[in-house]
Amino acid sequence: MVSRVGTPRRAFQGETMYGGVEIPNTGQHVMRSSKTNLSYRIMTALPPGPPPSAGYPVFYVLDGNSVFATAVEAVRVQCRRPEVTGVKAALVVGIGYPTDEPFHPQRYYDYTPEKTAKYTRKPDGTVLPEQGGAAAFLDFIQEELKPAIEREYPVDRLNQTIMGHSLGGLFVLHALFTRPDYFRTYIAGSPSIHWNREWLEERERLFTSALDAGSLHGRAGVRALIAMGELENAHPSGNYGMAREMASRLSKMESRGLTAQWHSFEEEGHVSVLPGLISRGLRFASRP
Repeated sequence: MVSRVGTPRRAFQGETMYGGVEIPNTGQHVMRSSKTNLSYRIMTALPPGPPPSAGYPVFYVLDGNSVFATAVEAVRVQCRRPEVTGVKAALVVGIGYPTDEPFHPQRYYDYTPEKTAKYTRKPDGTVLPEQGGAAAFLDFIQEELKPAIEREYPVDRLNQTIMGHSLGGLFVLHALFTRPDYFRTYIAGSPSIHWNREWLEERERLFTSALDAGSLHGRAGVRALIAMGELENAHPSGNYGMAREMASRLSKMESRGLTAQWHSFEEEGHVSVLPGLISRGLRFASRP
């Protein structure tokens, strides 16, 4: 199946119009959660070449409406020379929403661990959508989406990655701290730590205590990349400093089964960081 992006109103003078722009080897369909009755647009992209003997690594990306195509092209171009790029072939799964807009209000519910009394309105004064559904959304991914993907494609269950940005980055940290066995690699870009700061700090404490107790010993190590744009350091939320300090704390846990890294993208802001984050995240996930 092929996804089509846009259709020009008319052809260029003297040229033939072929229709929309195509992304090879991609497909999409709407999937409804049996528990919450919420709907998602699930986008998939197969990499070139046959699957490895263990199956495809899987790269799940949140906010699929806005970043799926970027992730697909990054894999398609870079995985052909992994010895040079550091990026290996992977099945890309975008988790988006049934809309043509890059973002959907439902993300406020899906990506936040709990409701916040501090952030209730958007900058224009309008009331924010419902919040606090991250646990249910994570259950949907693990119990419904993953099995559906595994029925359609040969996948490596031991080599799966989840990447999210902004509120999606907050969700990735929530998943890491509460369900570290769901994925091998967690990529939190520009995480909105300020949204549920106290909740997240407590879950981090419980997570690192479990690491100290040896709960990850005897299985493949978990990896986490936390990254932000350098220009985000000026934001009043303080997320840049909080994210950097969190990465520093987690980096001390390598002997306990966690590999954590921090990266700051020079001269990039909260949104412009996305292409670099995706490429670096793919390299990070491709490491042995």
